[in-house]
Amino acid sequence: MATFEYEAVDALGKVRRGVINAESARLARRELRLNRLVPVRVDTTAPAAAGRGDWLARWRERSIAAADVALATRQLATLAAAAAPIEEALNVVALQTDRPALRNVLFAVRAAVTEGRRLSDALSSHQRVFPPLYRAMVAAGEMTGALGAVLERLADHLEKTERMKSRLIAALVYPAALSAVAIGVVTLLLAFVVPRVVEQFDTLGQDLPLLTRGLIVLADGLRVYGPIVATSMAVGGLVLARQARHENVRRALDRFILRVPVIGRVLKRLYAARLARTIGTLVGSGVPALDAVAAARAAVPNLEFADAAQGVAASIREGAGVSAALRKSRLFPPLVVHMAAVGESTGRLDTMLERAADQ
Repeated sequence: MATFEYEAVDALGKVRRGVINAESARLARRELRLNRLVPVRVDTTAPAAAGRGDWLARWRERSIAAADVALATRQLATLAAAAAPIEEALNVVALQTDRPALRNVLFAVRAAVTEGRRLSDALSSHQRVFPPLYRAMVAAGEMTGALGAVLERLADHLEKTERMKSRLIAALVYPAALSAVAIGVVTLLLAFVVPRVVEQFDTLGQDLPLLTRGLIVLADGLRVYGPIVATSMAVGGLVLARQARHENVRRALDRFILRVPVIGRVLKRLYAARLARTIGTLVGSGVPALDAVAAARAAVPNLEFADAAQGVAASIREGAGVSAALRKSRLFPPLVVHMAAVGESTGRLDTMLERAADQ
């Protein structure tokens, strides 16, 4: 299959440019027309140009927001529930979105589906946009024949996750801004105001209180060693960021963050809620509990919690129940463990885990 650069005009008269894969230029033009684009120019790309196109496509995929993916999933679920063919549903959703990067991804997925691939397999070519959890739920919907219902649950999951993330960011913005302003004001006072006041004290010829002398020493130290300390912190941050790419270093950092007062407690609850909601959504979509826990491991960025999820999966594989496996990990709040136990006893594990995540 060759790669072609195209220039086309959409239904609104706007010029669209991009890259498309097809067996020939004629099939590339046909694919563009199926996407309601009027081809103006379709040229074969050179290998270097194709590489640049792939790099540009990957960069654009990184810029796609999770909220846009959630909205597209909701629209796709509505069309799938109305028994629309999946390739037609993808085409409609792609034409409705106003995000060019997401539109190109949806068109590429549609092209793969048109070629005969399953939707979950087509999504795997765009892993930055559709994470493992997304693809696992779509695969479960395809296997059970309830793709529309699964997409509805997936859209609910994505929207709740985005709301939780927005609330967390909103809760942290004010204290973070307040801390930054306070540090800046104190630094300016120590660097510029205190030295002027010290000059006045020197003319008095009297012994100053211990607290005042300590403040003067701190101001002198900031003036002399401040640039050195700031440079050292910047270099140390860069070194730490590079070292964090190694799994062992990142695991140690993640473990340390979870033990920081206040912040660690908030993050534990956040990750526990994310894992509980992910497992509940997957189980409700027909995924076995063991596979649901294994897939949910990718839903948290903290390696300590990811390892805990892996331990939960190992315990379930050995025959333990979900609640017993969660209790054994000791990272999950008692509420999650209790709700999981209630869900197992009543046969409503998915509902109880989602309620625990809401709490």
